[in-house]
Amino acid sequence: MPPLSARLSENLLEQEPRLKIAVQKSGRLTENSLHLLETCGLTYSRGRDQLICYGENMPVDVLLVRDDDIPQLLAEGVCDLGIVGLNVFLEKSNPEDGVRKAVDMDFGRCRLSIAVPRGESWDGPVSLAGRRIATTYPRILSRWLDEQGVDASVVTLSGAVEIAPRLGRADVICDLVSTGSTLAANDLEETTIVLESQAALLAAPQAHSAWAQRMISRIEGVLRVRGSKYIMLHAPRAALDEIRDLLPGSEAPTLMPLEGLDDKVAVHAVCSETVFWETLERLKGAGATSILVLPVEKMLA
Repeated sequence: MPPLSARLSENLLEQEPRLKIAVQKSGRLTENSLHLLETCGLTYSRGRDQLICYGENMPVDVLLVRDDDIPQLLAEGVCDLGIVGLNVFLEKSNPEDGVRKAVDMDFGRCRLSIAVPRGESWDGPVSLAGRRIATTYPRILSRWLDEQGVDASVVTLSGAVEIAPRLGRADVICDLVSTGSTLAANDLEETTIVLESQAALLAAPQAHSAWAQRMISRIEGVLRVRGSKYIMLHAPRAALDEIRDLLPGSEAPTLMPLEGLDDKVAVHAVCSETVFWETLERLKGAGATSILVLPVEKMLA
């Protein structure tokens, strides 16, 4: 049985109001967001058509909503945390709302870019002067134009931005780009990037509860070790400096004596960079033996 202090701590956590996390209900961030929360230990139940996932093993519920609504739900105190694209956060949030970016995610990468009709000349942002630019991100685009010192007309659309030039509603567009296939299909060319975006964990002003901090910590721990490997090997003491230098992206490794071998030690290290076969071959060439590489699922700093 856990000690009394630990049991009391758990009881206090359970007595807090349920934490609400907003996630895009359908789209490119949904699957990764839910998988991330599951990796953080959340088990939830959800009906086929329900927009709320009820946490079964912790006081945490997931609300499935439109991504454009997530910053406002946090600002109004309806939700405590939210996962949304940086592009949506910057477009929909106001500094006075108090919503903050808590963690940068490693998924949902895309870019907000200027695209012009194929074959049109491009001499940099100055080429936009006096032109009409269609976008669903007028605030981000307007700020960028101000930074570039360019006077252009921003045409705000709710969707289908890529067809605006063909419809005569705009001369160029500013839209999200992932692969560029949609631009190519509409005879457009990407010219310059306005914003590099990725998913982010947002925190509401009131997100100071123990469970909010616990979930933020768990998410940071999961993201920190994605792609990381735990390496164990035996190394000659004389080759330790060379072997340390060969371990990719690791902090100071843990050294442990080996029973009956005074000239060798066991080396354990978490490597935050990709471990290739070439890395293992170089380690072996430096004198390492019994090399074992394991995946890392979770880590708390």
